[in-house]
Amino acid sequence: MINKSLVLTYFYLLIYISLSSGVILYNKWVLSPKYFNFPFPITLTMIHMAFSGIVAFFLIRVFKVVAPVKMTFEIYATCVIPISAFFASSLWFGNTAYLHISVAFIQMLKALMPVATFFMGVMCGTDKPRCDVFLNMVLVSVGVVISSYGEIHFNIVGTVYQVTGILAEALRLVLTQVLLQKKGLTLNPITSLYYIAPCSFVFLFVPWCLLEKPGMEVSQIQFNFWIFFSNALCALALNLSIFLVIGRTGAVTVRVAGVLKDWILIALSTVVFPESTITGLNIIGYAIALCGVVTYNWIKVKDGRAPQLPSDSIPERLTKDWKLEKKPSDMFTPIINNDTNVGSNFNSSELNDEEAPLISSSRLSHFGRQLSNSSSQRS
Repeated sequence: MINKSLVLTYFYLLIYISLSSGVILYNKWVLSPKYFNFPFPITLTMIHMAFSGIVAFFLIRVFKVVAPVKMTFEIYATCVIPISAFFASSLWFGNTAYLHISVAFIQMLKALMPVATFFMGVMCGTDKPRCDVFLNMVLVSVGVVISSYGEIHFNIVGTVYQVTGILAEALRLVLTQVLLQKKGLTLNPITSLYYIAPCSFVFLFVPWCLLEKPGMEVSQIQFNFWIFFSNALCALALNLSIFLVIGRTGAVTVRVAGVLKDWILIALSTVVFPESTITGLNIIGYAIALCGVVTYNWIKVKDGRAPQLPSDSIPERLTKDWKLEKKPSDMFTPIINNDTNVGSNFNSSELNDEEAPLISSSRLSHFGRQLSNSSSQRS
């Protein structure tokens, strides 16, 4: 007999992997001079922020799909504004990298995300320095260096942009934990876009005026409404798919899906963009880096689950993640711990998607499961 719940979980994971890969490939196609030729990454990011903010406003204020959180001026000024600044920076630099380097190489560089997050966490006091984790970070870094050395079309400018975007993203994740979670405030993807997207739009407006507006005035590029509308819609759909995936599964499942997505995206990018060439050294370096990332993920999951599931193997935990249901009392439990990725309380760094500003809390997990269960009942 077919397990409908398991099938629905696989379906959500498939949607997430498809949308995540699609958004990255779509952004590359729009920005690349060889294809749609819209070399204005700040403008594209601002379109995403404006569209997401407007949709979130209607979902919260008009259709009442999600209730707004209690947001004070003090929390907004000290938490939302700095987080929005780093969120805007990570998107800006990450999208600008598409102008200079291939999607495949960008994904290989993204293996540095755990390294950046770990060291930022240690510097800010949210993570503790550990020898085993440090050795994994060294392994990841060595793998990325080997992969970069094997890159045929290596571009220092694009690499610097991507690495800067990774650092900005790591700072955003650490700030999310330090500022918001310690205040007991958690935001799901809709409410986070409602508060953060408009603020990020404002932060992007200044560099847009200085860097891109003069070039757009003399450019012969025509604005295609349907291209940009569909692109922004895909980015928003990615956020909602992350919402469903996190609500339906656990940390192990999402991490496995993220690794699978990276390999699929690297392979797809060479097909969609034939000029992207992957060398054997690229693959060897990325495989080494991925070994470090997978081991790091296993350590984090083991740390979070060891007191609860001491004898479970990774496959057993994966199965339990699919079947796990949160208690109603979890709905109001804020995350106040010193581990960024513990148990079911994991954040967007595990998904490694730039379009997800804030995703972390058990109340998101509970609400997502409620939404998933109701959809399976309707079907």
